[in-house]
Amino acid sequence: MSRIGRMPVPVPAGVTVNVGEGNVVTVKGAKGELVRTMAPILTIEVKDDAVVVTRPNDEKSTKALHGLTRSLIHNMVVGVSEGFEKKLEINGVGYRAAKQGKKLVLNLGYSHPVEMEDPEGIETVVDGNNITVKGISKEKVGQYAAEIRGKRAPEPYKGKGIKYADEVIRRKVGKTGKK
Repeated sequence: MSRIGRMPVPVPAGVTVNVGEGNVVTVKGAKGELVRTMAPILTIEVKDDAVVVTRPNDEKSTKALHGLTRSLIHNMVVGVSEGFEKKLEINGVGYRAAKQGKKLVLNLGYSHPVEMEDPEGIETVVDGNNITVKGISKEKVGQYAAEIRGKRAPEPYKGKGIKYADEVIRRKVGKTGKK
């Protein structure tokens, strides 16, 4: 059995999980609602405040789907109850971020400011040189944070750019003069 797949997903108070026709899982909570279609080969059941995922056989592809499906459902439950957030830091002289309505405006040393529209269900908060991306979908939060970071990824010589708060940049030694 898959170690992750066989663990039941606990459903906290205030969160409801419904499994519909064709393994369509709907999770509703205080922060919102998430809907996702899971693999039809697996069996998803809600038993006494927990979601249990079982698989019919031990084929390699089915084993992989077992753990994946359990993780996706767990992320949906955590998302609607607590939410997800990613923190980004801006390093560099003159590099700034500002919020204009639903737009994130980044000054990153280019000849023009970079404007990014917040996707639906995602909120960005700017605090000095820190950007926090919040939302209920772990996938969307991670994707939007990666897009922001991709506008000016940190470089290894001076460490300038946008990096995740927990990211460690491997620094390189600059060039040395002739003797």
